[in-house]
Amino acid sequence: MLVKRLYFLFSFLLIVLSMHLNGSSNNKSNKTYCNPVGISYRFCLDKPSRREAADPTIIFFKDEYYMFTSKSGGYWYSKDLIDWKLIVTDDLPIEEYAPTAVVIGDSVYFMASGEKSPIFKTDDPKSGKWEIVNPAFPYSVTDPDLFYDDNGRLYLYWGCSNKEPLYCIELDLQNNLEPIGIPVKLFSANTKEHGWERQGDFNQLTTNPWLEGPWMNKHNGIYYLQYAAPGTEFKSYADGVYTSKHPLGPFEYQKSNPFSLKQGGFICGAGHGNTFEDRYGNFWHIATQTISVKHIFERRIGIFPAGFDDDGVIYTQTAWGDYPQYMYDKKRNQLESSFTGWMLLSYKKTSYASSEIDSLPAANAFDEDIRTYWSAKTDEKSEWLSVDLGDRFPVYAIQINFAEHEANIYGRNEKIFHQYTVEYSLDGTTWDMLIDKSENNFDMPHDYIRLELPVEARYLKLNNVYVPGGKFAVSGFRIFGKGDKPKPEAVDEFEIFRDSSDKRNAMIKWKKIDNTTGFMINYGIDENKLYNHLMVYDSNSVILKNLNTNSNYYFSIDSFNENGISEGKVIKHIQ
Repeated sequence: MLVKRLYFLFSFLLIVLSMHLNGSSNNKSNKTYCNPVGISYRFCLDKPSRREAADPTIIFFKDEYYMFTSKSGGYWYSKDLIDWKLIVTDDLPIEEYAPTAVVIGDSVYFMASGEKSPIFKTDDPKSGKWEIVNPAFPYSVTDPDLFYDDNGRLYLYWGCSNKEPLYCIELDLQNNLEPIGIPVKLFSANTKEHGWERQGDFNQLTTNPWLEGPWMNKHNGIYYLQYAAPGTEFKSYADGVYTSKHPLGPFEYQKSNPFSLKQGGFICGAGHGNTFEDRYGNFWHIATQTISVKHIFERRIGIFPAGFDDDGVIYTQTAWGDYPQYMYDKKRNQLESSFTGWMLLSYKKTSYASSEIDSLPAANAFDEDIRTYWSAKTDEKSEWLSVDLGDRFPVYAIQINFAEHEANIYGRNEKIFHQYTVEYSLDGTTWDMLIDKSENNFDMPHDYIRLELPVEARYLKLNNVYVPGGKFAVSGFRIFGKGDKPKPEAVDEFEIFRDSSDKRNAMIKWKKIDNTTGFMINYGIDENKLYNHLMVYDSNSVILKNLNTNSNYYFSIDSFNENGISEGKVIKHIQ
């Protein structure tokens, strides 16, 4: 017995040392987060019952961050980009899509989509009190973006269409933000050259894409006009960018496009968002992510490190973008990853449940797809879901994603929250409490919990206490940690075949590798600019249909399992 206790003490010390070496005490903050962003996503007001938040804008104002999203019943503020508090207001058209906001001096200006939309202003957004600056903008505006240039001029960009281009017009700050001149047509979709603008989860469709969600940044004298395509319901939803030396153009397509893409993993999509600078001078990109199961606009929010490289190329780091990430509390290295290095331990592991609906089995909660979910047959306290990790692992963090099967909820009320407990075990027989939220009264449908100290576990069980409506259902019971066994073999050989008749397409193949959870394909227009990524499970080949015809590409492939990542050292080039 003494030997066994000494073994567990030694193991625990190794775990704590591992956390120290993996970033808890380096230049990153101890705070971590996991996409989708942890907010109380509101149930929509119309049928079918589902949650939504999308089309986000984040601004930094008077030492706090404010986030405006579609269909949230208000807007949000935060000190640290992790803990968000809702502000409810009757002054703004909060049921309109794609709100935008901009800081000008000591005030915030706001506008949302609509026919003759008003423009609002406040000096205190936390109060929820706004005044009207322009009661009816003379143009119909969808997906607006207010951009305040550092030369003191204000511009409005807008557009959301599968036929029309994006538009821009200057606004008169001395005359209630009335337009100056007439709208300027900017650019339209170009699917013949930009494969990523084609519709479909994997850009396989020929229907016209939606060009939408413009956002403007100015960096080192260059204007970066960002836009979303091909459609919010697709895993391929991404943001691209054109650049110019003038806010009204002409604009030039950036060769490294899209600059924000997340096409694989648990939750996909990284389009229609905004790029902003935090209090430390770090850039972030916040974007829309897709579920689109109960409704096409069933969507969530993701936040990713972003930046501009030495050549002025804008990029977003979405690799490992739905695994735990560090939140920076100081200036970071521009190209440094925020990934904690904590690996997924629960992928396709053996699962058990108190009950299950035939079409919604327990395995769905461990398949790394937010679009599939497990549902128990009832909402009773007796319902539970458990997983056997197959071995003992140090567990650092857990994310529980509730699916609310057959919920009949609309809007917000004080009874919308989940209550549950999580237990852990080494043998599947003796259980100890890990997380007790049996008295929780805060709504968090994507609940990420970083443990104060890691625990060693093989089995974990999620026990229902209360659900706000429908059945007890989970789309992802995700367990993160780090094993101490060998990493997988590195991918040192792979082949790339670019379609000579359609350079938007390419196939990548590599050898099967044992003891591997999955692969991360890294690619870009330069061997030092592999800014796009695709996470792949259960396959040793993939077809990309999102390339730009006028760009050459470089590729590398990382392999990973519960014990870490083996980076691919081989970089291959295709023309």
